[in-house]
Amino acid sequence: MSLFLVNRYLGEEESESVSKESRSQALLAKLQQKAKEKQKQSRTERPPKERTEQQDVKKKRKADKNSGQEPQLHKKRKSEDADSDNPDEPVEEAKKNEKQKKKKKKVQSGISVKDLPETPVTGRDGQEDSGGGEEETETENVTLKETTEKTSAPTGFTVLGGFENKPVQKVHRVLPQWLAQPDVIHRDIKSNLVPISDLPGLSALLVKKLQNNGIQQLFPVQAEVIPAILESAQQGLLIGRGGYKPRDICVSAPTGSGKTLSFVIPVVQVLTERVVCEVRALAVLPTKELAQQVCKVFTSYAEGSSLKVVMVAGQKSFAAEQASLSELRGGMRRSLADIVVATPGRLVDHINKNSGFSLEHLRFLIIDEADRMIDSMHQSWLSQVVKAVYRSGGGAEVGSIFRRTEPAYVTAASLSPPQMPLQKLLFSATLTQNPEKLQQLGLHQPRLFSSIHSHSSSTTPAALTQTQGGFDFPQGLTEYYVPCTLSKKPLLILHFILRMKLSPVLCFTNSRETAHRLYLLVHLFGGVQAAEFSSRLSPAERKKTLKEFEQGKIQLLISTDAAARGIDINGVKCVVNYDAPQYIRTYIHRIGRTARAGKPGLAFTFLLGVQEKNFLQMVVEAGTPGIQKQIVKPENLKGMEARYEQTLQELANAIKVPSQTHSLNVETD
Repeated sequence: MSLFLVNRYLGEEESESVSKESRSQALLAKLQQKAKEKQKQSRTERPPKERTEQQDVKKKRKADKNSGQEPQLHKKRKSEDADSDNPDEPVEEAKKNEKQKKKKKKVQSGISVKDLPETPVTGRDGQEDSGGGEEETETENVTLKETTEKTSAPTGFTVLGGFENKPVQKVHRVLPQWLAQPDVIHRDIKSNLVPISDLPGLSALLVKKLQNNGIQQLFPVQAEVIPAILESAQQGLLIGRGGYKPRDICVSAPTGSGKTLSFVIPVVQVLTERVVCEVRALAVLPTKELAQQVCKVFTSYAEGSSLKVVMVAGQKSFAAEQASLSELRGGMRRSLADIVVATPGRLVDHINKNSGFSLEHLRFLIIDEADRMIDSMHQSWLSQVVKAVYRSGGGAEVGSIFRRTEPAYVTAASLSPPQMPLQKLLFSATLTQNPEKLQQLGLHQPRLFSSIHSHSSSTTPAALTQTQGGFDFPQGLTEYYVPCTLSKKPLLILHFILRMKLSPVLCFTNSRETAHRLYLLVHLFGGVQAAEFSSRLSPAERKKTLKEFEQGKIQLLISTDAAARGIDINGVKCVVNYDAPQYIRTYIHRIGRTARAGKPGLAFTFLLGVQEKNFLQMVVEAGTPGIQKQIVKPENLKGMEARYEQTLQELANAIKVPSQTHSLNVETD
């Protein structure tokens, strides 16, 4: 201790501290110079707006720090005065002055005083380590400053890495093999007609009937599907080919391509060999008009044979239909129908309420307009039909040929003894390719017949995959869209008929109220023979209206989508979509009323400005051959505008009068 005290008072400690302080000052100067250089570089790189903002922020921070440091400096001065009696006064004052200078420099360079350690670092001898400790604090503060400068983004947020946009691979759907690789049907009807004599297996009676009806050649759909159905029934009604159940058949072909005849001819030919009259063929259709049309075709080709065709679609009373299906003879109920054409609702009524209606001998289940029938599965009509078909599974004798059990897995036990199969035949112009929906039908090893576009004549899998998701448009159809406003739509209809001489015209609306209003407006305008076709009319009135339209007595038939499905109306040259359809399937079935059987036809769609983009995109994605823009100049409509305004006023008065009389009746009640 004595040596230490002597050396201390002799001044050796003072010289050592001075040398350390000079070294620390030199190091501090270098660090400050580097910091200034980096500040200059960052200022040159940053835009001027950010510089001014950061300068303002720094000035505010300096002002706050200076104001906060003043009371601390006063306190330090007071403590220095109080400690002036200390013998180490000159050394302590020098150290404090140097610390204050360093703190001021740090404040000027943008480093806050709060970042500096308030407690000094002491060495082994209890003294403040003013050399190495200060160097460490300086380096820490500078590195903090560098990191803050590096992490500060131009927008004031920290930018994170590793989130780069990567291209997402497009997911290609994988369809079952029977959907992905169908049997191809040529879409061009005229250039692919097949003579009746070239069709194998067709009976002489049906060939004669076809010739009597003026049919010498068959369409491509008929030439492919008829032999496939006949082949499945070569072994007769009771047993399938080789004892196996025949494959179900699905057909997707354009409207007007002859799908109805492709199932009528083979079913009639197979059933002519039957001995006992039982319901062996059931055709289910979505509307009464379509059921009536199919029943008419069945009746014409079953004429001259012992086959009986009965329609169950609500056209008659339930009791009358019940009497036409079966009769009580010898205490037993006997069937009077071989072929039944029905709508789903009426069919379910007869299955549940008519004890004489039996489907235990059903061989063919025909589902026309299959996509719409799938959508109406909520009625559970198909499950009730299947249940009625296999109703005798438990009651019949074991080993009986007439015993029918619902098919499961194909095994040796399930094939012995063989039983009469149930074959499903599906037909539609817009058959869905959604396996989830098709699964509801319970198809057995289905076989798909699908048409392709004429421009892609190749039948390779690559060419077929291009047509997946698209629809078949009628050959010979020319499509147009007409930009218009809501108030000009009726004028355009009148312009097409009176000026452009387009007649007869089938006009579609989205609701029966719109159809009724348009009918009243055209009727009051005069000069056009118009009629309405919707659910407002009774079945008899609708039948009469269609007949007059085919005869040419009606120029304009204003219809809802009731006439859009499958109805074959002769002589329709032009279809007008007064209201743009919301779905592509609706559009395809509407325009399919014209250009049937390869004949030419026109289709016009009135589009508002807000509808153009979505409608055109929908049609192009569906695979349209091409839709053209048809502009009707305002000058062409001026001649009819005066009469049109007068007609609108008359229509308003005509609508008000019934509403007023109705309100008077309500008041009197």
